[in-house]
Amino acid sequence: MLKFTPLLLAILYALAMYRISACRTARELDAKSTELADPRLKTLTDRMAEALDLKRIRVNIYEIEPVNGLAAPDGRIFITRGFYQKYRSGEVSAEEMASVIAHELGHVALGHARKRMIDFSGQNAVRTALIMVLSRLIPGLGVVIANALTSLLAARLSRDDEYEADAYAAALLAKSGIGIAPQKSLFRKLEGLTGSRGAMPAWLMSHPKTEERVAALERLEARWGTAPV
Repeated sequence: MLKFTPLLLAILYALAMYRISACRTARELDAKSTELADPRLKTLTDRMAEALDLKRIRVNIYEIEPVNGLAAPDGRIFITRGFYQKYRSGEVSAEEMASVIAHELGHVALGHARKRMIDFSGQNAVRTALIMVLSRLIPGLGVVIANALTSLLAARLSRDDEYEADAYAAALLAKSGIGIAPQKSLFRKLEGLTGSRGAMPAWLMSHPKTEERVAALERLEARWGTAPV
């Protein structure tokens, strides 16, 4: 039993840290966000709400400049002020912004926040086990290698979540009559909007490469019998 104690402590520590992080995030979002009030976007979110048999979809503006969308652990949907400004300036269309909202709804519907808590706990346990083993085999480098391998695992799991949320968004956009074309066109713009071109190798990125995300959507279109745009 004693030999498993470090792993159990690692899992408990990871769970505690995740809870603390979630609480801090919720307080930050409460302090720096307001409900989005945009007639054109509301028309589109109402169409998605109807497709989901919901009364409405509430979207919030998070008052920070980086271009991003996010789903909070409590299920709230946010787009950043920086992203909204891209829409207001005409760099992003209303339909493309709707695809972001649909993507974040996918994270909520698919339970990715809870899944990430479990993944984070498991990754922490894996990291601890690897450090214990590799530090004996490769003194001095064991910790570095263990951290690198765990980071690769975390990035892979995150990319899987993104593909799932993309597929959910595509289905919702198609069902609500908005279509998948805005989702694909936004993906092609994202690197320029976020300034992330060439930032890091694809296998270390928490999001899949643009061309891979578009290709995945086109495979869905082919399966559904609609022509790629």
